Amino acid sequence: MRIGVISDTHGLLRAQAITALQGCELIIHAGDIGKPEVLDGLRRVAPLQAIRGNVDSSDWAAALPEALDLEYAGRRLHVRHDLKTLDFDPAAAGVAVVIAGHSHQPLIERRDGVLYLNPGSAGPRRFRLPICLAHLDLGADRAEAELIQLS
Repeated sequence: MRIGVISDTHGLLRAQAITALQGCELIIHAGDIGKPEVLDGLRRVAPLQAIRGNVDSSDWAAALPEALDLEYAGRRLHVRHDLKTLDFDPAAAGVAVVIAGHSHQPLIERRDGVLYLNPGSAGPRRFRLPICLAHLDLGADRAEAELIQLS
C-alpha cells in the first residue's frame, strides 16, 4: 500500500504536491495544515487522515485530533505533529511507523525496529530546508519511506 505523507503546508497546497501524491491509496497530513482548503484539495486526490498542528487553532480545525493511531496493511502507525510530545514507547506498543512533522526537517530513521518519518514541510520555504513530502510503502512485512523533493 502506498501512502502519501505531507506536513506543515501552512495554508499552501502546491501543484507539485498534488502531482507527487497521485497514485497514493491514502494521504496522511501530520499537522500545521493552515487552511481547510488544503484538506479539500488533498481529499480530491485520495482518502485523507489528518491531525491538527500547533498553527491549526481556528474553528475549522477543532474537530481534528491531536494524534492518530491507525492500522493499514497489517502495520500500526502513530501520527502526531511534534515528536517531542511522544509519551510512550512505540516499539513496546507494537507501532511500526511513527509519523511527525513540526520541525520542517525531513527524516527517515529506524530506532528499535520502528520507522520514524518526518516528511518535512510542503508549505512555504523556511530557512534553507527543502520543500518535500514522503511516500510510505506498507506491507505485512515491510514499512519503507522515500522523501520526494518538490522544489
